[in-house]
Amino acid sequence: MKHPFINLLVRWSVLALGVALAARIIPGISYRDGETLLVVVLLLSFFNAILKPLLLLFTLPFILLTLGVGVLVINALLFLWVGKLVKGFEVASFWSALGGALIVSVTNIVMNSLLRSSERKALAPKPPKPPTKPDDVIDI
Repeated sequence: MKHPFINLLVRWSVLALGVALAARIIPGISYRDGETLLVVVLLLSFFNAILKPLLLLFTLPFILLTLGVGVLVINALLFLWVGKLVKGFEVASFWSALGGALIVSVTNIVMNSLLRSSERKALAPKPPKPPTKPDDVIDI
């Protein structure tokens, strides 16, 4: 996956899988159709690229005090905000958003580890071939 566009499509697919799983597992999260899911994925990607780094910077003391749990709260707030902005994507409460953000995070972690392990296997150097010996030599 060296091509940036394919890498972006894979990331969007993993995010879409995470949001779809969250909608199936967490009560209070639902989406209307595939088009709505696409809009949610694009908006979440935009928020994660633009807003999340700023929020992490401004809330760094809170994140350090909570030993990283603050990052999950930020993810939940972004998830909840997308639920307020996109018609057809419903997030009932903060707790639903927190569960959805947790499922999306776990999905990203699992899929990224699977994709990296398959890349490592594909890029791993092949063992060298043993040198061939002429047939007329006898080893003792």
